[in-house]
Amino acid sequence: MASPTRTPPRFVPTLTTVLDLPAEPVAAHSPSTDHAGPDAAAPAMPDPAQAVALPPAVQRSEADIVRLEEQLLHRVLQRVDFSLEERLSDTVAAAVQQQLDAMVPRLRGEIEAVLRALVIEAMAAELSENPGSTPTFEG
Repeated sequence: MASPTRTPPRFVPTLTTVLDLPAEPVAAHSPSTDHAGPDAAAPAMPDPAQAVALPPAVQRSEADIVRLEEQLLHRVLQRVDFSLEERLSDTVAAAVQQQLDAMVPRLRGEIEAVLRALVIEAMAAELSENPGSTPTFEG
């Protein structure tokens, strides 16, 4: 059983501010806009930074729930996007460097083998075209 004073991991969000909720919830539609018709302007979306958690007793419509989920998703993605590019770049660079480090010895061996074969072929071609140009080795 966990103790109540245990510190949560750093990636778990924690409540840092207590907000007072208004005594009466704000209605979704005012009486003046209910009969305005199809040309009436859509209600303005509240600023996601101003969104607050609601007590569980407050009932919300499906549209309100979807809108709140979208606001939450938008805020989370903004936080993630802040450091994603830097971390992703560092991770990809490290993976590429690790793969390159593993490939260098194998590439070096393959390049050596190819160069050796090319030199042998070139020497054989040169000796077959000029049979009298065989170098003499003194020992």
